[in-house]
Amino acid sequence: MDNKYKKLAKCVLLDFVGMSSAAIPVVGPLLDVIWAPIAASLSYKMFGNKRGKFTSLVTFIEEILPVTDVVPSFTIFWFLFDFLGIGKEKHQAVIS
Repeated sequence: MDNKYKKLAKCVLLDFVGMSSAAIPVVGPLLDVIWAPIAASLSYKMFGNKRGKFTSLVTFIEEILPVTDVVPSFTIFWFLFDFLGIGKEKHQAVIS
């Protein structure tokens, strides 16, 4: 399996973990408080220094706010950055 798609599988799994707290009444919001910084840290590591600063902030906010658990932020970031290649540095040919 291509590394890009292994990363997608990890993203889907992490989104599932984040969404699962919504199914647990009363305890779910407490789990979100614990999961939000963990998810933000994982997002930073998965998407690198430059993009990771943005993804970790968005992931933290998405996980800590109520009702936003259903947003698959990891998978969305994978689609934008790894599948579409948004934000990748373009290499220019050097003419000597």
